Amino acid sequence: MVLLAVLAALLALAISWLWISVVVRLAWQPRAVARMFRDQGVRGPPYRFMRGSTEDIRRMKAEADGVELDVHDHDYLRRILPHFVKWKDQYGGPFVYWFGPKPRICIYDYELVRQILANKYGHFVKNDAHPAVLAIIGKGLILVEGKDWVRHRGVANPAFAMDKLKTMTRTMVSCAECLIKQLEGQAANSKSGEIEIEFSKQFQELTADVISRTAFGSSYKEGKEVFQAQKQLQVISVATLLNLQIPGFKYLPTKRNRCQWMLEKKLQNMLSEMIQCRVASKESGFGDDLLGLMIEACFTKEQGEKQDEMILSIDEIVDECKTFFFAGHETTSHLLTWTLFLLSVYPEWQQRLREEVLRECGKRNPDADMLSKLKEMTMVLLETLRLYCPIIVMMRKPISDVKLGSLNLRKDNEIVIPIPILHRDKEVWGDRANEFDPMRFENGISKAAKIPYAHLGFSIGPRSCIGQNFAMLEAKSMLAMILRKFSFTLSPKYVHAPADLLTLQPKFGLPIILCPLDV
Repeated sequence: MVLLAVLAALLALAISWLWISVVVRLAWQPRAVARMFRDQGVRGPPYRFMRGSTEDIRRMKAEADGVELDVHDHDYLRRILPHFVKWKDQYGGPFVYWFGPKPRICIYDYELVRQILANKYGHFVKNDAHPAVLAIIGKGLILVEGKDWVRHRGVANPAFAMDKLKTMTRTMVSCAECLIKQLEGQAANSKSGEIEIEFSKQFQELTADVISRTAFGSSYKEGKEVFQAQKQLQVISVATLLNLQIPGFKYLPTKRNRCQWMLEKKLQNMLSEMIQCRVASKESGFGDDLLGLMIEACFTKEQGEKQDEMILSIDEIVDECKTFFFAGHETTSHLLTWTLFLLSVYPEWQQRLREEVLRECGKRNPDADMLSKLKEMTMVLLETLRLYCPIIVMMRKPISDVKLGSLNLRKDNEIVIPIPILHRDKEVWGDRANEFDPMRFENGISKAAKIPYAHLGFSIGPRSCIGQNFAMLEAKSMLAMILRKFSFTLSPKYVHAPADLLTLQPKFGLPIILCPLDV
């Protein structure tokens, strides 16, 4: 009798759990949320049981994947965000769609974006990262919130001070100089004097080299292995991003899961070894690069020499290494790639920048002070970020029920901010919003559009990118070195097909024809 009672109780619990998870969470709750938004005038594609809108997104992205654009056509939204384009036209804005049973509100009103990103009181936080993305970047500065973010930011800030960046510029130029010598050697061995280089891959390797040296000092060889592991994890992430997250599935020993576990373990071990090597050298100092600063913060915790808000644990340092290594090379490499693409398509701007570099730097390798004078290059980089921002969407969620403009949002309703759509808003950027026009930044970033916070390339507000000055100096260093030595055009092999691979990348790479200059 006791056994039967226990079995009956377990059966009742199972039925109760099934009712809550299936009927309530997967059926009733989404329909109630859809009705709430419909009552506010917010519509969108219908919710489909468990799947939400993911199948529609897959289908539309697959259909758009074959679209090729003219090299002068910078309106690639129908290629990478075909679902947003369709739903924006069909339902207006904002609209609601579904990631499994979770609603996502897509907004493209700059005032609402400002209220979210510029909020100083923590009312809106980052969404929970997809497990595959978390494996790549760790829960570092990009993802932590509240007091943890204050601690992490406080430790990282000194590494990005301008005096530190000036020192790092020498390393950036040195890395670029190695690449230039390699390219000159290849050109010297070419009968025509011209060479074809796939620059998308070249820039990824170059920026990985830079971040290895500047953030991790002498450990840059190990950094190459970190780079490779993160690239492999990125492939897995892209393949699984739209998959429904079934509870417990990530623990099943599938082929993909086992591959991901192996890469995660490899990444964790490599970074831990880098840290332990620094720890072992504490008698001579931890170093004044980013890794050294973080380890110093960790050890002051043990000695009780600093306040709690300036402390990082070893595990947090590992996560920060993942974050800065990936963010420190991935986004900058694509900024360089798209800038080189645009300068190849618009040779008049290529020549303008070359003349500016020769005027400000002469035949000397540039330093930080010289790079700061490259005004037209800054304009081109900002316009590249506007048209080809590596980050395609930003996501946030409110920590409690909140009113956003005329919208009533519930706690944890996910908000999607599509950067390419906002950067093409003709009411803000003018009728030529889809065209390449660096002159719009002639009077600075705040006066380029009708509102001062329109450019979201590095985000805005307290969570704006800590590495934006680093990225701009790095991009200027590389471009200055290339422009001085080579002219370049697109290879006939180039196919203009921007792709969403976590970051915005040319699907088929960037083959460029380089021709050495007599300087």
